[in-house]
Amino acid sequence: MSIVAIGLNLILAAMLGAAMVMGWRLNRRLTALRDSQDGFASAVRELNAAAERAEQGLADLRAATDEATDALGDRIQKGRDLVHKLERLIEQAPATPRRRDAEIELNDRAQERRLGALLAAAREARNRPERLVGREPLARPKPAFEDDLFDDEPLSLTDIRGSGR
Repeated sequence: MSIVAIGLNLILAAMLGAAMVMGWRLNRRLTALRDSQDGFASAVRELNAAAERAEQGLADLRAATDEATDALGDRIQKGRDLVHKLERLIEQAPATPRRRDAEIELNDRAQERRLGALLAAAREARNRPERLVGREPLARPKPAFEDDLFDDEPLSLTDIRGSGR
C-alpha cells in the first residue's frame, strides 16, 4: 500500500471515529429528549386532571351558592312579611297610653304599707311581755349581740330598691 492510501485510510478511520462519537452523543440527547417528553406528557395529564377537578369544584360552588341564595331570599322574604305583620299589629293597637308605671307605683305603695304594718306588729309583739295562763312569764334570753333590727322606722320599698330605677 502506498503512503497516500494509508493516509487516506487513517483519515477515513478518524472521520469514522468522529462520526461514532457524534452518533453516541446524539443518541444520549435523543434519549434525554424522549424521557423529558414522557415527563411532559405526564405533567400535562396531571394538569388536565387538576383542571377537571377545579371545574367540578366550581360547579359545586355555584350550586351551593344558588342554594344559599334561595335560602337567604326565603328568610329575607319571611322577615319582611313579619315586619309588615308587626307594623299592622302596631297600627291596630289601641291608641290609649298604658298606665303600667302608675299601676306599679300603686302596687309598690300597697306593699310598703303592708310591710310597715308587719314591722309595727313585730315591734309590738317584741315589746309585749309574754303571758301564759296560770304560769309565770318566762324570762327572755338576752341576745349575744344588740339587735337593732326593729328599733328604727320601717323602710319603704323605694329605700330598699334605691332611688334610681
